[in-house]
Amino acid sequence: KVLQVQLKFLFKQSHLQCFSALLWPYCLRRCTYCNFNKYIPKENNDPIMIECLQKETEALLQLSQVSHITSVFFGGGTPSLAHPSAIGAVLETVYKQASLSGEAEVTLEVNPTPEGMSKLEDFHRAGVNRFSIGVQSLQDEDLKSLGRDHSSQEALQTIEEARRLCPGRVSVDVMFGRPGQTVKSWEGELSELLAACDHHVSLYQLTLERGTRLFKQVQLGHVTPPAEEATAEMYHRARGTLQQHGFLQYEVSNFAKHNSESRHNLSYWKGRQYIGVGPGAHGRFVPLGEGGVVREARTQTLEPDVWIREVLQRGHGTRRRIRLSHLTLLEEVLVMGMRMTEGINHKHWKLFSPESGLHEIFGASVGVKELQQSGHLLLDDRGLRCSWDGLALLDTILPVLLVELEKQISVNTTQEPLSVS
Repeated sequence: KVLQVQLKFLFKQSHLQCFSALLWPYCLRRCTYCNFNKYIPKENNDPIMIECLQKETEALLQLSQVSHITSVFFGGGTPSLAHPSAIGAVLETVYKQASLSGEAEVTLEVNPTPEGMSKLEDFHRAGVNRFSIGVQSLQDEDLKSLGRDHSSQEALQTIEEARRLCPGRVSVDVMFGRPGQTVKSWEGELSELLAACDHHVSLYQLTLERGTRLFKQVQLGHVTPPAEEATAEMYHRARGTLQQHGFLQYEVSNFAKHNSESRHNLSYWKGRQYIGVGPGAHGRFVPLGEGGVVREARTQTLEPDVWIREVLQRGHGTRRRIRLSHLTLLEEVLVMGMRMTEGINHKHWKLFSPESGLHEIFGASVGVKELQQSGHLLLDDRGLRCSWDGLALLDTILPVLLVELEKQISVNTTQEPLSVS
């Protein structure tokens, strides 16, 4: 009975607010490290893509019956390849279906090429109020080896223009652990970046993904990534440097000052519901329009041409629907919440697990106690979170927590695929 009451509460919350992620799947070329769902367009099909993004946005908003959108994020692919009118058209569709106030955060990922920079002002006029700049590196040779199509100077110019348009609301993405990179060169690069950047920095360790050109180059011995110890030291040094410059780390990879955290990404990490629109997009929401009371995981069709055909036929390109079991939902809340420096507080956990609190689930665990004794994990009156040192070891901490969660939570409903109509 307690669980049923809680689901109704979440039902009411989902009716009040949600956030949207929209994917533009096209790139001019594929970076050597990238295994994202992206495509090189053979012809300009922007008009039909815009029409379908609008159709799917409308269909999924109606299905969710959401009345208020808190943020919109245009990712990709390379959404800055789109015409600014495309962004405006999609936002207009959101306005018509749900409330999108002036306070809503509207972010666009930007590739810092001359073309991308030249369109920033028009994107801003179309409704974008936050830019995320894919700098990745300020070393031109590294940019070439990564397959990026911009230079370090173009990246710095794009940051400057974005800051002029959206002061305090510009984020930069940068990678570490790149082939040939040293701790010393990384520190110099980070100093140069901090001299130019705004109030938000995202640090990502380069991951070698199977099927990419970079993975093959490493396998063949053509390039050599830094040793694991060196990469760990790069992360450690970066955290300290950013802190010295007034940036607060609020998530494993994200740092902000002057309250410039990404509200959109915080919604992911706090387990809120969201709608994913576009080829390959993912969503998590309760389909109230179908009388649903349980959150579903939704995945849209990957291939743009097939996705377009499906959207034109039935209004959306949802390829897969899975009704999330209670355990699966808690696993997602745990994995995402532990990425934040604040971790998961007791009140937040109770929203999803009213019958079993954090102390009840993790308090008696031998593995959890060992992590507490080593100083890597904290479980106290504030909630469950990693220490400063523990956050750097999150990949080794999460398996311990997930095993304990599965032991303690009985699975009342199975995770089952649903038919798509």
